[in-house]
Amino acid sequence: MTRPSSHAYSRRSGQRLSGLAAALPAVLFAAAARAEEPGAVIGHATPGQATMMEAVTPIAHEMHVFHNAILLPIITGICLFVLALLGWIILRYRESKNPVPTQTTHNSLLEVAWTVIPVMILVVIAIPSFRLLTHQLVVPPADITLKATGKQWFWTYDYPKDQGGGFSFDSYLIPASDLKPGDIRQLSVDNEAVVPVGKTVHLLVTAADVIHSLTVPSFGIRIDAVPGRMNETWFRAEREGVYYGQCSKICGKDHAFMPIVFRVVSEQQYAAWLASAAKKFAAAPQGGTRLAQNVAR
Repeated sequence: MTRPSSHAYSRRSGQRLSGLAAALPAVLFAAAARAEEPGAVIGHATPGQATMMEAVTPIAHEMHVFHNAILLPIITGICLFVLALLGWIILRYRESKNPVPTQTTHNSLLEVAWTVIPVMILVVIAIPSFRLLTHQLVVPPADITLKATGKQWFWTYDYPKDQGGGFSFDSYLIPASDLKPGDIRQLSVDNEAVVPVGKTVHLLVTAADVIHSLTVPSFGIRIDAVPGRMNETWFRAEREGVYYGQCSKICGKDHAFMPIVFRVVSEQQYAAWLASAAKKFAAAPQGGTRLAQNVAR
């Protein structure tokens, strides 16, 4: 069998690279848009999902815009440029095409360009990045304040008395053997944190033993829970539903078994849940009674 010439091989390689380069933007932008579809499942990731979970808070929306409208086009453009540059160098300066290598060692214009252009790209990224960071860190006037404490390996939620609470409860992963219809393996918990829709929730986060990390992707929040330190974040859920997260620090042998669940309900349902939970947990010992998912299920 005759071996193809280097020219034919290079030509076919160039065609394959061109086809890949043409298809890459469509694939990336289609994946980015998938999470924003109106009918997409929210609250938790779905099998095969490679995009961010649907945003349901102002901060999460801003994060998605920052990623999809700013970072993704810049990253795609840089990747395509580098791919095209490599392809051009391979085809133009291969040995058969350029048997005598160039002796160029210096180009002032090129050196200035490859310094200034990356700096300009970083400035374009930095402006919306700093704005987003400010919106995350500056907590607006809150309607509700909650405290979440990370422990090995579960979460404890405290509802303040001056806001109709005055109780706390532990939230444990439901074992696979106890799952009921509608529960999600490795995500559902016995006691969900409940908050009202459309209200600004000021979330205080700490830990009792080692460093944990409270992360709820649909809310756009991720904050470390550090022993002896009280961190804070906030969210305002725009839609009712159940939203899942997980501890995002490797905090011990059961790190993978301490999910976070927030159930967002109407104000009327929240008031009813507060009354029910106050009776349930005011005198109950911590660690394991499963609060019936009464008002929201």
